[in-house]
Amino acid sequence: MDTRCILIIDDEEDIREVTQLTLELEGGWQVLTAESGRKGVDLARFHHPDAILLDVMMPDMDGLMTARVLQEFPDTQSIPVLLLTAKGAAEIIEDFQGIGIAAAISKPFDPLQLVPQIKQLLAWT
Repeated sequence: MDTRCILIIDDEEDIREVTQLTLELEGGWQVLTAESGRKGVDLARFHHPDAILLDVMMPDMDGLMTARVLQEFPDTQSIPVLLLTAKGAAEIIEDFQGIGIAAAISKPFDPLQLVPQIKQLLAWT
């Protein structure tokens, strides 16, 4: 069983719940959730997850700012970040080059394809 830990940072409760259930049931992964960028940064610094799924559009501290803050701390710089975005993935990746973004996953996503997609994007076998 894969014991990886994934942190989901998304302000939409239904997205967090569906994503968490999918990752736990399909991936067998431990899942942490945060409803804001600030809480997500705190959880990342405390738990050091294997990857972060980060929503781009959030009030207060958006995904771009959250990714930048994660890059400020040596203990979170190396955590791969996958953006969850409703925008076009290609344009987003260009905006985020240099701040630790590994890839983007477009919303809405197919829950049954999410675990294989994450494994492929992060080269997890």
